[in-house]
Amino acid sequence: MIINVNPDFPQGRHLVKLASMLADGAVIAYPTDTQYGIGCDLRKKKSIEKLYRVKQRSPKSPFSFICADLTHISEYAIVSDFAYRTMRRILPGPFTVVLPGTKLVPQIMLSKRHECGLRVPNHNIPIALVKALGSPIISTSATLPGREDDSTPSPVEIEELFKGSVDVVIDGGPVPGKPSTVVSLVDDDPVILRQGLGAF
Repeated sequence: MIINVNPDFPQGRHLVKLASMLADGAVIAYPTDTQYGIGCDLRKKKSIEKLYRVKQRSPKSPFSFICADLTHISEYAIVSDFAYRTMRRILPGPFTVVLPGTKLVPQIMLSKRHECGLRVPNHNIPIALVKALGSPIISTSATLPGREDDSTPSPVEIEELFKGSVDVVIDGGPVPGKPSTVVSLVDDDPVILRQGLGAF
């Protein structure tokens, strides 16, 4: 199922429906400021496990997740003054920030060092969705294993690629089709782990 959502002014009726589906364990595809992503409610362990299977990814390489803003991030990560100042400069934007996770982050979403990747994309749809749900949503590229470097498929192609695995695809128009820049801010020592769309 594809739902057309206005990227500038996401329709409230769609957000309510989509948030309800996520709360019930749905896996959805949605646009961001980098690529189309697939994800689920951070609180739904079975849905997260399904995502690992769909992406053929080891839980040792956790997915990142989307928060609504910096205040929301501070609930799920341990944020130093340095990290906060840095995030204020680059977020919202095409970055994934790695920080130590708090107890609110499910174990399945933490690395061995208890770190997690967090995003605040500069895109109205995922932010509005997180706010409507009241919980972060998982963020991983809507690409098949081994094809992560390909340009992001269109919503119609995503529906075809993930038929039976993704419950709904949000069509929010075109996106850049490049991954986010991943930067670790652990121990106040910025390290770029992946160079993507964002210039740090």
